Formats: sequence, C-alpha cells, structure tokens
Amino acid sequence: MWRDHLTEIIIFSLLFLLVSGMGFVAARWRAPKDMAHLDEWGLGGRNFGGWITWFLVGGDLYTAYTFVAVPALVFGAGAMGFFAVPYTIVIYPLVFLVLARLWSVSHRHGFVTPADFVRSRFDSPVLALVIAITGIVATMPYIALQLVGIEAVLKAMGVTGESTLARHLPIIVAFAILAAYTYQSGLRAPALIAFVKDSLIYIVILVAIIYLPYKLGGWGDIFAAADAKFDASPAPGDGVLLNANNQLQYMTLAFGSALALFLYPHSLTGVLASRNRDVIKRNMSALPAYSLLLGLIALLGYMAIAADVTPLPGASEGTVDSNTVVPLLFDQQFPSWFTGIAYAAIGIGALVPAAIMSIAAANLFTRNIYKEYLRRDATAAQEANVSKITSLVVKIGAVACIVFLDPQFSIDLQLIGGVIILQTLPAVALGIYTRWFHRGGLVAGWVAGMGLGMWMLYQISSPTRKHFAGSAFPLEKFGFDTQKTIYVGIVAVLANLLVAAVVTLALRAAKVAEGVDGTAQDDYFADEGDPRVTPGARAGADAAPEPVA
Repeated sequence: MWRDHLTEIIIFSLLFLLVSGMGFVAARWRAPKDMAHLDEWGLGGRNFGGWITWFLVGGDLYTAYTFVAVPALVFGAGAMGFFAVPYTIVIYPLVFLVLARLWSVSHRHGFVTPADFVRSRFDSPVLALVIAITGIVATMPYIALQLVGIEAVLKAMGVTGESTLARHLPIIVAFAILAAYTYQSGLRAPALIAFVKDSLIYIVILVAIIYLPYKLGGWGDIFAAADAKFDASPAPGDGVLLNANNQLQYMTLAFGSALALFLYPHSLTGVLASRNRDVIKRNMSALPAYSLLLGLIALLGYMAIAADVTPLPGASEGTVDSNTVVPLLFDQQFPSWFTGIAYAAIGIGALVPAAIMSIAAANLFTRNIYKEYLRRDATAAQEANVSKITSLVVKIGAVACIVFLDPQFSIDLQLIGGVIILQTLPAVALGIYTRWFHRGGLVAGWVAGMGLGMWMLYQISSPTRKHFAGSAFPLEKFGFDTQKTIYVGIVAVLANLLVAAVVTLALRAAKVAEGVDGTAQDDYFADEGDPRVTPGARAGADAAPEPVA
C-alpha cells in the first residue's frame, strides 16, 4: 500500500516538483535572443559550454531505462547484461572522429537535424525524408521506455490502481508537466535539469556501491549468490560469465549499439547545441566517466540477487516485472528518506532524455517533413511553433505506447529501434567523411538493410511471443550448424552497405546524376565565429567541391 511508503512519496514528489519548476524557469536562462526560433528553442542558442554539454549529453544517454533495465538484465540473464559497459567505452573514440566535423558543417550551414545535413550533402530530399522518418520511428519507443523507469518506481511505492487509467494516471500527470515546460523552455529545460539529475544519480550510486556490499556481506558473498542462482536455473544460459553460444551476440550487440548510439537524433541534438568544436572534443574525452557509473549500476543486479529481491508481478498474468528489481532493492535496504531520493533520481532521470528526445523528433518533423513538403516558405517563428506542437504529440504517443502496450514489448521495441537507426549510418556517419556513395545507392541500401533487419526480427521468438521477441538472431536460420546468435543490427547494416556500394557503381556506370554537394571541404573544420553560409550560395562556382577525404 502507498501509505507504507509515505516518506518516499513525499521526497519523490518534492524533488519532482523542484525540477519541474526549474524547467519552467529555464525559458529565461542564459538570455535567449528569441525563443520563436529553432536555434533557440530546439538547440538552446547553440551556445552551451563544456559543463552544460557534459551533463546534457550524459543525461541524454544514461537514462531512467538504463538505471532500471541494465541491472534488471544482469539480475535475470547474468553477464550478457554487461554488454552496455563496453559499448559505452567503444563509442567515444568512434564519435570523436565524426561529431566535431558534424558540428562544424552544421554550424556553418545552420543545420538542426542530421537529415538537414544529408539533404545538403547528397542533394536529395527523398534521402533526407528517409533519414527523418527513420529517426522519428526509432526515437518513439525510446521515449516510451523512459516511462518504464518511472512506472517501476511508482509500482515500488504502491502508487498503482486496478483500472488502466488509475494505474497510469501518475505517469500521465508527470508527462503533462514535462510537456508544459518543454513547450515553454525547449532544450534549455533538460539542460538545466540535467545538473540535478546527474548529481542525484552519482550520489545514489556511490552510496549504494559502498553501503550495499557492506550490508550484504561483501563482494564475495554477492558474486557467490549470483553464481548459485544461475547454476540452479533449469534453463541453460549465462552466469557471471558468458557461455560460448552468447559470445558472438555479446560482441556484435556491444559494437552495433556503439555505432547506433550517436545516430539517434536526440544524441546529435545535444552535440549541435554546443558552443564550439573544443567543447565536443573535451566531452568525448570526459564522457567515459559515465561508463564507470554504468558498470556500477549494472552490479546492482547481482546485489539484488544476494538480497533475495523478488520482482513485482508484470502486466500479463504469470509474468514478473523485472524493472522493479532496483527500486525494490533500494526499498528493502535503505531508510525511507534515502529511498525517496533514489526514486527521485530515477524519475528525474526519465524526464531529461524524454524531453531531449521529443525535441529532436519534433525538429526532424518540422525541418525535413513540414518545411520540405508542406510549407516551404515557413518562417523561423512558424518552424519553432510547429516543433513545439509536434513535441507535445510525440509525448502523447509515448504515453499511449505504455498505456496500450505491454511494457515488456516496449523494451523489445528499443532493441528494434537500434536496428532501425543503424540503417542511417552510411548516409550520416560515413557521409561526414565521403560523398562516394550515390544518393540512389544510399536509398537502395536503406531499403535492403531495413527489409532484411525487419525480416530477421520477425523470425525471433520467445516463450511469450512468436515474433519480434528481441534482437538476437539464431545463426541456424541462415543454415549454420550452431546454437550461436548474432545482433540483427550488424547483419542489416552490412547488407545496407553492400547494396549501397553495388547500386552506386551501377548508377555511376549508367551516368545517373548525383546532384550537387552543398558543402565544401572547409565547412568540416569551421569553428565558433566562422561566418555562416547562405542557403544556395554554393550553387555557382563552388557547386561541386572536392569530396571530403
């Protein structure tokens, strides 16, 4: 009953209201020139320095879903749950090579979305539309998953009801508040709140990682309890070490997730809001500190095993909600006042990324669908207004996903989202360095990668679902005599690249027009203070610059 958790509910509510107030105040933070402009509303004026960017990008990538789902996976599956740690280590050297160049060309041309860049680079509104739709579709379930984190906390506090409306009413209210201050303050709201969110998470995790092992008998007892649980499991699987059949899946999932992470439009939004190239470089060097935090978060799964935590029942009969493992661990092991702080950290941890994701999806719709196909003469104020309204629609869609779908299915959708967003890699990430691919080849590669990826995902089943039950594809379905699995995203993006290359060669041999590159070599090295390029200014002598090496 909720009355047993009154202290936790009060502290959670007070901190939630505090950050909500900060969200509304953020509209006047850092003296915006004109909030009726996407540069101000959607990118915070493109003027965030090192500390703000570090908290904003980190708060965007390490979410409430991470806080509850990664240790829940470790609790249920063992070592496979640690795939998130190496992928967040691998990603930063990779994106160090790409994001500074993307920031520069976006600064020079005023790009707000990755589809803006693709539109100019390959002179293809069709390819830009494909990239925009892909980004929106991949982002929607990710926003919904932030609600899974809040819902897990609410269930642990007993704030649930019998009917669908009563069960989800607190989430609806929370997202209504989020929608209101995001509408008013834009990207400034999550940027300001990220300071509170990350500070709370660091405090909670550092206390947990010191206090819980002491209370549970030490790390030796914690790992021994985890070993005993997995050894006693009737179904063969991982323990505290990977089994041989899962090693390929682990490697490809980690690498594929690393390639996908900064292709998500919300990840790029935080980067494009930065003041200059040096801010990007410093952040890519410092953000691995979050990977250390993630490793500590994952260990909470083993602590929950040692503490004999039993997850609460799931939405479907006979199932359990593994996402409640961490909230229940805190509830059982900490005093109520600290548990309330921990719950607030998880809840606020959902608000920051959800706000950024909805802004990024709204910017994609406004710039690359509304302005490109519905109203070419839209003013800057009209663009900002459409983005604000679209961000509300996106949040309503995310709430609908949680209300009307099994939350466990929403988690599977996140894995599917990674497969989807990976198909933008050739046009966006490789396009930063080379224009070798023909725009027709990139569209054909996207179709092939997306088609193969969806077919593979459709073939994946589980005891509770016939199709789309994860992202681990059995290699035996390709005719291999093995029990090993592989991450669907890696196979799909390799097929994408192969088809894009073959079609590029064919179109080039047929002398099909490749369009005009709207960028130049020096655009990729522009920095703060460099003059902007007027749209269409390179249509003359500078219309066909040398491809970027």
